[in-house]
Amino acid sequence: VDDAPSETDKGCRQMVDLVVRSDRVVTPQGVGAYDIAIAGGKIVAVADGASLPIPAGAKLIDATGKIVIPGGIDPHVHCKWHLPNPDGSAGLTAPPEVVSRAALFGGTTTMIDFTRASQGADVRAAIEKREADWKNLCYCDYAQHIMVEGALPLSQPGQLAEAIQAGYPTVKIFTTDITPSRKGRMVDFGDIWEVFQVLAKNRGLGVIHSEDNDIVMHMYGKLIREGRTGFANMAEVHNTLSEDISFRRVIRLAEKVPGTALYMMHVSSASGVAAIRDARARGVPIYGESLHQYMLYNSEDYKKPNGQIFHTYPSLKTPADQAALWAGTLDGSINAVATDEICCTLATKTQGIRIDDTTGGNAGVEPRVALMYTNMVGKRGYSLSRFVDLVSTNAAKIMGLYPKKGAIAPGSDADICVLDPGLARVLRKEDLHETDYSPWEGHQMDAWPSLTILRGKVMMENGVFHGSLTDGQWQHRRVADDILAGPTL
Repeated sequence: VDDAPSETDKGCRQMVDLVVRSDRVVTPQGVGAYDIAIAGGKIVAVADGASLPIPAGAKLIDATGKIVIPGGIDPHVHCKWHLPNPDGSAGLTAPPEVVSRAALFGGTTTMIDFTRASQGADVRAAIEKREADWKNLCYCDYAQHIMVEGALPLSQPGQLAEAIQAGYPTVKIFTTDITPSRKGRMVDFGDIWEVFQVLAKNRGLGVIHSEDNDIVMHMYGKLIREGRTGFANMAEVHNTLSEDISFRRVIRLAEKVPGTALYMMHVSSASGVAAIRDARARGVPIYGESLHQYMLYNSEDYKKPNGQIFHTYPSLKTPADQAALWAGTLDGSINAVATDEICCTLATKTQGIRIDDTTGGNAGVEPRVALMYTNMVGKRGYSLSRFVDLVSTNAAKIMGLYPKKGAIAPGSDADICVLDPGLARVLRKEDLHETDYSPWEGHQMDAWPSLTILRGKVMMENGVFHGSLTDGQWQHRRVADDILAGPTL
């Protein structure tokens, strides 16, 4: 951030096409009054507020009194995902064109989804097949984790190495089948060991759904035998012991393969937070993600009408676990807040009523940024910088997008969200653009996005959408050396 326009900035003025001005701009150096000059989709200058002359023909957006942050990054979404319909037929969740539009209304400009390696003849074929679901069908920018499942073919480690080098550096691994009906999802520990060796050698990152399969399946069997099959009992199945044992086992394996870095997805319990915290204290390069569901709902919410709308896998836990998650966002154990987005209808979301058939995921990509601003800055007194780290910057750093994404700085993509306190509201599903329900109905929002910019293009302004399906671009990623070397966030 410059105190005054540099000679380079002055030379850029003739090509500047947009300037965003505010007295609260969140930059890597802190929060202040700045002018953000944008040209060719990039930020070319960040200068002291009202000090940057506006070039002829450039548009000035005066966001004084509003909060200007880098566009949100959601590192965990599922679009066009296989999910049964209420009538039992095969179905798909909402595609990228629906979810990305909602994301931009909510100030999120980049999403990371998943390519299932099992859905192609090899990893490259799976990537190409998945890209067909996204290319020219997504309003915002996007990337993909590679998901491996079940018994891995002997050729797959080598294919993963190629994918990492091609810009897909994050590999998703399940340590459980999640439910008895999803046999084949879990990767056994020997294959995980093989994948970790590939990650360490090729500078990749393991993104882990970590639960102890023996504990989870034992609890399914026990509760079914006892006749306690209602989904309100989900926390007994996907429990804190499972998270504790699995996290520590995975971390121990990673420590035995020097150079292995981990990102623990959807951390839901105090035991998971503690395992990450302990590993970080030993210098393990490990990072934690939680979800807004876990932080703002607990297992008692399953008992509400349509309580399935609050569920994702693993389960909601206790208020004490929620407190630990919030503490983790302050001590470095939890680095990002994601959604585990599954956008489907209310009928689909509530079709399962048992512990073994409840639909996971939530429609939450649109309210995420404003919801976390309200609960972090408004209710808990977090700094604006800490809030931005948790909804944007840290995900960019961990996932290999920074500083192209996640920063308001010269050279970064001009991805910007403007949060307007004047648009504070009680959230209604009718205000959103995803589906016919919201688990966030009735939540107070201290601010709401009034402007979203993607690579210099105004995508949403004052509730009016201006995006095109050709706007979203796939993002090549490379995880930075410091992220892989140790816990730097």
